[in-house]
Amino acid sequence: MDTPTSLSPTSHFFTSLRTRLHYLDWGNPSAPLLILVHGGFDHARSWDWTARALAREYHVIAPDLRGHGDSGWSEDGAYIMANFVYDLAQLVEMLGRAPVRIVGHSLGGSISLRYAGLFPERVSRIVAIEGLGLSPARLAEKQEKSVPDQWREWIESRRNSARRTPRRYPSIEAAVGRMQERNEHLSMEQALHLTHHGVNRNEDGSYSWKFDPYLNAITSEVRSDEGLSVFWEQIACPALLCLGLDSWASNPAKDGRMSHFRDARLVEFADAGHWLHHDQFDQFIGELRSFL
Repeated sequence: MDTPTSLSPTSHFFTSLRTRLHYLDWGNPSAPLLILVHGGFDHARSWDWTARALAREYHVIAPDLRGHGDSGWSEDGAYIMANFVYDLAQLVEMLGRAPVRIVGHSLGGSISLRYAGLFPERVSRIVAIEGLGLSPARLAEKQEKSVPDQWREWIESRRNSARRTPRRYPSIEAAVGRMQERNEHLSMEQALHLTHHGVNRNEDGSYSWKFDPYLNAITSEVRSDEGLSVFWEQIACPALLCLGLDSWASNPAKDGRMSHFRDARLVEFADAGHWLHHDQFDQFIGELRSFL
């Protein structure tokens, strides 16, 4: 996969829950609307390859989640799932083009699946790239801890975030190196592109990631994952679930989660990790285009 060179999006902003949020518009407004929702600690420009591949067939919109990319940070440093879902609902409402197609990765997939369950009539196709949240085994492990214990862990994690100084990289090359550490499947061109759009330059010339450091301590929502199957059962449109075989994510067909969907299909990607849409782009875009 080559570094994107043709077609460029325009930047736009909207307000949700008193926060200024950013999104990219790839043009072609007469085409069906397709929204691409990135994952945690990521940004909208990570979808550039996908957006360019589909921009002639769809009106592609890629938002920066609150606390990510060029979107504003939550004033209290709290990032709850309900607010992320509200932001997506606001974006769809503002665009006024429902029903829409949505592709979400990881956190973006979790947000999108909840939205599709809340407003099934507003989504015509949905793709979740490892976006089903905790596996049943991990969820059971989490539930072994008492609710007060979970809250105490969250308070301590927030305190640690407040003490932590955001990491600074002396050069863009150093930041690229960190990007490649997170995903060893990335080519140098991919890592450079993702890093270039994922950092700000500090006054001393160093570089820091754009995302809010408080995302490392996302607000504790005790038992928020327990009712996820209810959302999935309410999704009326076809769903495509994608899994990288080198990823840490659990297989939803084997662990029973996929059975909660009315109409879902699983596609597995060999030699791909959690960012399978980067790792196996050609296969991913082929599956995506066929499904959409």
